Amino acid sequence: MISEIHVKSILNKKKKRDDWFLDEYTVNAYEGCSMNCIYCYVRGSKYGENMAERLSVKINAPEVLEKQLQFRVKKNQYGIVVLSSATDVYMPIDSKYGMTQKFLLLFLKYKFPVHIITKSDRILNDAEILKQLDADAILPDDLKNTLKRGLIISFSISSLDKSVTDHLEPGAIAPIKRLETMQQLKEKGFLVGVNCLPVLPFISDSSAQIEEMISTSKKYGADYVLVGGLTLFGNEPASSKVLFYKFLEKYHPHLVTQYKSLYRIYPYPPKAYHDNINTIVKKLCEKYEIRNSII
Repeated sequence: MISEIHVKSILNKKKKRDDWFLDEYTVNAYEGCSMNCIYCYVRGSKYGENMAERLSVKINAPEVLEKQLQFRVKKNQYGIVVLSSATDVYMPIDSKYGMTQKFLLLFLKYKFPVHIITKSDRILNDAEILKQLDADAILPDDLKNTLKRGLIISFSISSLDKSVTDHLEPGAIAPIKRLETMQQLKEKGFLVGVNCLPVLPFISDSSAQIEEMISTSKKYGADYVLVGGLTLFGNEPASSKVLFYKFLEKYHPHLVTQYKSLYRIYPYPPKAYHDNINTIVKKLCEKYEIRNSII
Protein backbone atom coordinates (compact mmCIF):
# COMPACT_ATOMS: atom_id res chain seq x y z
CA MET A 1 0.00 0.00 0.00
CA ILE A 2 1.34 3.42 -0.98
CA SER A 3 0.42 6.48 1.08
CA GLU A 4 0.62 10.03 -0.24
CA ILE A 5 1.77 12.49 2.39
CA HIS A 6 2.55 16.21 2.48
CA VAL A 7 5.70 17.65 4.03
CA LYS A 8 6.86 21.09 5.10
CA SER A 9 10.57 20.43 4.51
CA ILE A 10 12.49 18.05 2.26
CA LEU A 11 16.08 19.37 2.02
CA ASN A 12 17.98 18.56 5.20
CA LYS A 13 21.18 20.46 6.03
CA LYS A 14 23.87 18.59 7.92
CA LYS A 15 25.98 20.20 10.62
CA LYS A 16 29.10 19.37 8.63
CA ARG A 17 30.06 17.65 5.41
CA ASP A 18 30.12 13.86 5.53
CA ASP A 19 33.73 12.63 5.35
CA TRP A 20 32.87 9.59 3.24
CA PHE A 21 30.06 10.68 0.94
CA LEU A 22 31.00 14.40 0.79
CA ASP A 23 27.37 15.50 1.18
CA GLU A 24 26.15 18.50 3.10
CA TYR A 25 22.46 17.92 2.37
CA THR A 26 20.15 14.92 2.23
CA VAL A 27 16.80 14.54 0.52
CA ASN A 28 14.33 11.65 0.46
CA ALA A 29 11.16 11.73 -1.63
CA TYR A 30 9.87 8.47 -0.16
CA GLU A 31 9.51 6.76 3.19
CA GLY A 32 10.01 3.03 3.38
CA CYS A 33 12.01 1.16 0.75
CA SER A 34 11.17 -1.80 -1.45
CA MET A 35 14.81 -2.86 -1.59
CA ASN A 36 13.87 -4.19 1.85
CA CYS A 37 17.45 -4.69 3.04
CA ILE A 38 17.42 -6.58 6.32
CA TYR A 39 20.43 -4.68 7.72
CA CYS A 40 19.14 -1.18 6.89
CA TYR A 41 19.80 1.29 9.71
CA VAL A 42 16.46 3.00 9.00
CA ARG A 43 14.51 -0.04 10.13
CA GLY A 44 12.28 0.33 13.14
CA SER A 45 8.74 -0.17 14.36
CA LYS A 46 7.48 2.79 12.30
CA TYR A 47 8.04 0.89 9.06
CA GLY A 48 7.22 -2.64 10.09
CA GLU A 49 9.13 -5.79 9.36
CA ASN A 50 8.51 -5.42 5.62
CA MET A 51 9.49 -1.89 4.57
CA ALA A 52 8.16 -2.55 1.07
CA GLU A 53 4.62 -2.78 2.43
CA ARG A 54 4.76 0.61 4.16
CA LEU A 55 5.75 2.97 1.38
CA SER A 56 4.90 6.66 1.38
CA VAL A 57 5.51 9.31 -1.25
CA LYS A 58 5.98 12.93 -0.24
CA ILE A 59 3.63 14.13 -2.92
CA ASN A 60 4.39 17.87 -2.61
CA ALA A 61 8.16 17.34 -2.33
CA PRO A 62 9.17 19.00 -5.65
CA GLU A 63 7.44 22.26 -4.76
CA VAL A 64 8.95 22.26 -1.28
CA LEU A 65 12.40 21.38 -2.61
CA GLU A 66 12.37 24.22 -5.13
CA LYS A 67 11.63 26.79 -2.42
CA GLN A 68 14.39 25.41 -0.22
CA LEU A 69 16.90 25.39 -3.07
CA GLN A 70 16.01 29.00 -3.91
CA PHE A 71 16.73 29.92 -0.30
CA ARG A 72 20.13 28.19 -0.33
CA VAL A 73 21.09 29.75 -3.66
CA LYS A 74 20.40 33.26 -2.32
CA LYS A 75 22.81 32.53 0.51
CA ASN A 76 25.33 30.92 -1.87
CA GLN A 77 25.16 27.74 0.21
CA TYR A 78 26.00 25.21 -2.48
CA GLY A 79 26.85 21.73 -1.33
CA ILE A 80 26.52 18.13 -2.42
CA VAL A 81 23.06 16.63 -1.92
CA VAL A 82 22.96 12.88 -1.32
CA LEU A 83 20.02 10.94 -2.71
CA SER A 84 19.23 7.64 -0.98
CA SER A 85 20.35 8.48 2.53
CA ALA A 86 17.28 6.64 3.88
CA THR A 87 15.58 5.04 0.88
CA ASP A 88 16.70 4.05 -2.62
CA VAL A 89 15.64 6.74 -5.10
CA TYR A 90 15.29 4.24 -7.94
CA MET A 91 13.02 1.67 -6.33
CA PRO A 92 10.03 0.65 -8.52
CA ILE A 93 7.59 3.13 -6.94
CA ASP A 94 9.57 5.90 -8.62
CA SER A 95 8.46 4.70 -12.05
CA LYS A 96 4.94 5.78 -11.07
CA TYR A 97 5.66 9.05 -9.27
CA GLY A 98 8.87 10.13 -11.00
CA MET A 99 10.11 12.05 -7.98
CA THR A 100 13.77 11.31 -8.62
CA GLN A 101 13.76 12.85 -12.09
CA LYS A 102 11.79 15.85 -10.80
CA PHE A 103 14.42 16.33 -8.11
CA LEU A 104 17.29 15.97 -10.57
CA LEU A 105 15.79 18.60 -12.85
CA LEU A 106 15.55 20.97 -9.90
CA PHE A 107 19.15 20.29 -8.89
CA LEU A 108 20.13 20.97 -12.49
CA LYS A 109 18.07 24.18 -12.58
CA TYR A 110 19.71 25.49 -9.40
CA LYS A 111 23.11 23.92 -10.15
CA PHE A 112 23.41 21.82 -7.00
CA PRO A 113 25.91 18.92 -7.06
CA VAL A 114 24.52 15.48 -6.28
CA HIS A 115 25.68 12.10 -4.98
CA ILE A 116 23.36 9.23 -5.92
CA ILE A 117 23.64 5.95 -3.99
CA THR A 118 21.61 3.08 -5.40
CA LYS A 119 21.18 -0.66 -5.92
CA SER A 120 19.18 -0.22 -9.13
CA ASP A 121 19.80 -0.07 -12.88
CA ARG A 122 16.95 2.40 -13.38
CA ILE A 123 19.47 5.19 -13.00
CA LEU A 124 20.37 4.65 -16.66
CA ASN A 125 17.06 6.23 -17.64
CA ASP A 126 18.29 9.59 -16.36
CA ALA A 127 21.71 9.52 -18.00
CA GLU A 128 21.17 12.66 -20.12
CA ILE A 129 19.99 14.77 -17.17
CA LEU A 130 22.85 13.43 -15.07
CA LYS A 131 25.36 14.38 -17.75
CA GLN A 132 24.17 17.99 -17.71
CA LEU A 133 24.17 18.06 -13.93
CA ASP A 134 27.69 16.67 -13.83
CA ALA A 135 28.91 19.51 -16.05
CA ASP A 136 26.90 22.44 -14.70
CA ALA A 137 26.69 22.04 -10.91
CA ILE A 138 28.44 24.56 -8.69
CA LEU A 139 30.74 23.01 -6.10
CA PRO A 140 31.78 24.49 -2.76
CA ASP A 141 35.06 26.37 -3.18
CA ASP A 142 37.18 23.77 -1.37
CA LEU A 143 36.01 20.97 -3.69
CA LYS A 144 36.42 22.76 -6.99
CA ASN A 145 40.05 21.72 -7.45
CA THR A 146 39.70 18.18 -6.09
CA LEU A 147 36.30 16.81 -7.14
CA LYS A 148 35.96 18.98 -10.27
CA ARG A 149 32.52 17.64 -11.20
CA GLY A 150 28.93 17.88 -10.10
CA LEU A 151 27.87 14.26 -9.83
CA ILE A 152 28.99 11.18 -7.90
CA ILE A 153 27.35 7.79 -8.48
CA SER A 154 27.81 4.94 -6.00
CA PHE A 155 26.45 1.39 -6.12
CA SER A 156 26.02 -0.40 -2.80
CA ILE A 157 27.13 -4.01 -2.50
CA SER A 158 27.36 -6.02 0.73
CA SER A 159 28.44 -9.27 -0.96
CA LEU A 160 29.06 -10.58 -4.47
CA ASP A 161 27.31 -13.82 -3.54
CA LYS A 162 23.76 -13.67 -4.92
CA SER A 163 22.64 -16.44 -2.57
CA VAL A 164 23.43 -14.06 0.30
CA THR A 165 22.02 -10.86 -1.22
CA ASP A 166 18.79 -12.61 -2.28
CA HIS A 167 17.99 -13.00 1.41
CA LEU A 168 19.42 -9.73 2.70
CA GLU A 169 18.47 -7.38 -0.16
CA PRO A 170 15.40 -9.07 -1.68
CA GLY A 171 14.20 -6.02 -3.62
CA ALA A 172 17.52 -5.18 -5.25
CA ILE A 173 18.97 -6.43 -8.52
CA ALA A 174 21.84 -8.92 -8.35
CA PRO A 175 25.27 -7.51 -7.42
CA ILE A 176 26.71 -8.31 -10.85
CA LYS A 177 23.86 -6.34 -12.46
CA ARG A 178 24.75 -3.34 -10.30
CA LEU A 179 28.35 -3.59 -11.45
CA GLU A 180 27.30 -3.91 -15.09
CA THR A 181 25.18 -0.78 -14.69
CA MET A 182 28.10 1.02 -13.11
CA GLN A 183 30.30 0.01 -16.03
CA GLN A 184 27.80 1.48 -18.49
CA LEU A 185 27.81 4.76 -16.58
CA LYS A 186 31.61 4.76 -16.43
CA GLU A 187 31.68 4.38 -20.21
CA LYS A 188 29.46 7.46 -20.42
CA GLY A 189 32.11 9.41 -18.53
CA PHE A 190 30.69 9.52 -15.01
CA LEU A 191 32.56 9.33 -11.70
CA VAL A 192 31.45 5.98 -10.27
CA GLY A 193 32.29 3.81 -7.31
CA VAL A 194 31.23 0.94 -5.09
CA ASN A 195 30.11 1.18 -1.48
CA CYS A 196 30.89 -2.15 0.17
CA LEU A 197 28.70 -1.01 2.99
CA PRO A 198 28.29 -3.03 4.95
CA VAL A 199 30.62 -5.96 4.63
CA LEU A 200 29.13 -8.78 6.69
CA PRO A 201 31.17 -10.30 9.51
CA PHE A 202 32.14 -13.93 8.80
CA ILE A 203 30.06 -13.82 5.57
CA SER A 204 31.72 -11.29 3.26
CA ASP A 205 34.53 -9.72 5.27
CA SER A 206 37.46 -12.11 4.85
CA SER A 207 40.61 -10.84 3.13
CA ALA A 208 39.83 -13.02 0.10
CA GLN A 209 36.23 -11.80 -0.12
CA ILE A 210 37.19 -8.15 0.24
CA GLU A 211 39.87 -8.64 -2.40
CA GLU A 212 37.28 -10.13 -4.74
CA MET A 213 34.97 -7.16 -4.22
CA ILE A 214 37.74 -4.62 -4.78
CA SER A 215 39.26 -6.37 -7.80
CA THR A 216 35.83 -6.91 -9.36
CA SER A 217 34.88 -3.28 -8.74
CA LYS A 218 38.07 -2.23 -10.49
CA LYS A 219 37.31 -4.59 -13.38
CA TYR A 220 33.93 -2.94 -13.90
CA GLY A 221 35.36 0.56 -13.89
CA ALA A 222 34.97 1.82 -10.33
CA ASP A 223 36.99 4.95 -9.51
CA TYR A 224 36.82 4.25 -5.78
CA VAL A 225 35.68 1.67 -3.25
CA LEU A 226 34.36 2.48 0.22
CA VAL A 227 34.36 -0.37 2.74
CA GLY A 228 32.76 -0.38 6.17
CA GLY A 229 31.38 -2.73 8.80
CA LEU A 230 27.86 -3.78 9.70
CA THR A 231 25.86 -1.84 12.29
CA LEU A 232 22.94 -3.55 14.04
CA PHE A 233 20.42 -1.41 15.87
CA GLY A 234 17.45 -2.01 18.12
CA ASN A 235 15.51 -4.67 19.94
CA GLU A 236 12.10 -4.01 18.39
CA PRO A 237 10.57 -6.71 16.15
CA ALA A 238 11.33 -4.69 13.01
CA SER A 239 14.80 -3.44 13.98
CA SER A 240 17.82 -4.38 11.89
CA LYS A 241 19.42 -6.27 14.79
CA VAL A 242 16.41 -8.51 15.40
CA LEU A 243 15.82 -9.19 11.71
CA PHE A 244 19.48 -9.88 11.00
CA TYR A 245 19.65 -12.41 13.81
CA LYS A 246 16.60 -14.12 12.35
CA PHE A 247 18.47 -14.32 9.05
CA LEU A 248 21.49 -15.82 10.80
CA GLU A 249 19.43 -18.36 12.71
CA LYS A 250 17.80 -19.54 9.49
CA TYR A 251 20.72 -19.53 7.06
CA HIS A 252 23.92 -19.34 9.16
CA PRO A 253 23.10 -20.68 12.64
CA HIS A 254 26.74 -21.56 13.25
CA LEU A 255 27.57 -17.82 13.19
CA VAL A 256 25.11 -16.67 15.86
CA THR A 257 27.54 -17.14 18.75
CA GLN A 258 30.29 -15.29 16.90
CA TYR A 259 27.98 -12.37 16.17
CA LYS A 260 26.85 -12.16 19.78
CA SER A 261 30.49 -12.00 20.82
CA LEU A 262 31.32 -9.34 18.22
CA TYR A 263 28.28 -7.20 19.04
CA ARG A 264 28.04 -7.96 22.76
CA ILE A 265 28.27 -4.31 23.90
CA TYR A 266 27.77 -1.89 21.01
CA PRO A 267 25.68 -1.92 17.80
CA TYR A 268 28.91 -2.00 15.82
CA PRO A 269 32.06 -4.16 15.97
CA PRO A 270 34.97 -3.12 18.19
CA LYS A 271 37.74 -0.82 17.01
CA ALA A 272 40.14 -3.70 16.41
CA TYR A 273 37.73 -5.17 13.87
CA HIS A 274 37.47 -1.88 11.96
CA ASP A 275 41.23 -1.33 12.12
CA ASN A 276 41.80 -4.76 10.60
CA ILE A 277 39.29 -4.10 7.79
CA ASN A 278 40.88 -0.71 7.08
CA THR A 279 44.37 -2.25 6.90
CA ILE A 280 43.18 -4.90 4.46
CA VAL A 281 41.35 -2.35 2.31
CA LYS A 282 44.28 0.06 2.17
CA LYS A 283 46.68 -2.63 0.96
CA LEU A 284 44.24 -4.00 -1.60
CA CYS A 285 43.36 -0.58 -2.98
CA GLU A 286 47.07 0.08 -3.47
CA LYS A 287 47.44 -3.32 -5.15
CA TYR A 288 44.59 -2.71 -7.59
CA GLU A 289 45.31 1.01 -7.99
CA ILE A 290 41.88 2.18 -6.91
CA ARG A 291 41.01 4.87 -4.36
CA ASN A 292 39.44 3.99 -1.04
CA SER A 293 37.87 7.45 -0.90
CA ILE A 294 35.89 9.46 -3.44
CA ILE A 295 38.65 12.05 -3.82
